[in-house]
Amino acid sequence: MNPPGTIDQPGVTVVEITDPTDANDGIELLDIDAVQLRSAPFRARRVTVRLETSAVVYHSTNLRLRTRTRIRKGLLAYVTFGAGARGTVNGLPVRPGLMLAVEPDTEAALVTDTGWESVTFLLAPAQVSAHLAERRRAREFRLPSGVEALQADTGQVRGLFDWGKRLAQTGARAPALFEIKEERLAAEADLLETLLATLRVAKDREPTHGDHARQAQSRIVKAAEAYALENAESRLYVTDLCRAAAVSERTLEYAFKEVLGLSPMAYLTRLRLHRARKSLLSATPRSTTVAVEALNWGFWHFGEFSRAYKDCFGELPSDTLRRKPGELQT
Repeated sequence: MNPPGTIDQPGVTVVEITDPTDANDGIELLDIDAVQLRSAPFRARRVTVRLETSAVVYHSTNLRLRTRTRIRKGLLAYVTFGAGARGTVNGLPVRPGLMLAVEPDTEAALVTDTGWESVTFLLAPAQVSAHLAERRRAREFRLPSGVEALQADTGQVRGLFDWGKRLAQTGARAPALFEIKEERLAAEADLLETLLATLRVAKDREPTHGDHARQAQSRIVKAAEAYALENAESRLYVTDLCRAAAVSERTLEYAFKEVLGLSPMAYLTRLRLHRARKSLLSATPRSTTVAVEALNWGFWHFGEFSRAYKDCFGELPSDTLRRKPGELQT
């Protein structure tokens, strides 16, 4: 793995995102798949500060989203949330004092609501282990399995989030500062001190009965979503999704409403609209047509597809196809 400070990237990247299909712009450390759950102008901001062998990623958004985020490059992630953040991670609600420990190359399913803020700290596992060994605390380090919820003192977790947000704000104002190796090393040392102090008082969060139920609902949604994407060219019905998730129609409907706030078919329509948009944005008018891409993603009625597409993205699919790759919507 190349550490963030040695890859061909600037020390700081600031990306203003107005289209959920651009969720991966300007970030090589995460793989993000986003679906907008409400039709309204979308605004998100991501600031990535790359230190010597670690990175800090601040993210905010103004709308309810469903995202699937995977950590790249074998990095370990610790995630903290802003005081006003509302949403879920693999079905678990975001609450004060919650932080996540995420195993390298692991995917997390998030639903982020209006006012979402998060800070993700990305480090090599060996980096954390080495610093704890120097403190004679090596026994305290355990690589997380999947996505683990930790509970710590609310003030300390908030302090860790605030530290990351301040670093991102400094990087956005003065990016040249993080092109200097000495500054990156100093910030990284401060990061490790702050993170390890918080982890020392963190413990596994005991899930409640309600948490178990929400996690089960999240797994139902994920199974139905995966089936829909694997069978994108087919016309799907609720029966197909029930079979894929091995649940009754009532359970399927309830899970989607609880997790995403939409019915199964309404969400899957949005999911396919986003996939169709990605295809149109990456294509040229000579390489495909709107009708071909609509059919590729299971839309058989072109008029209904165009209306749903415009409602979701504010423009017709034909306008998207005519746009040059990388050209911004005005």
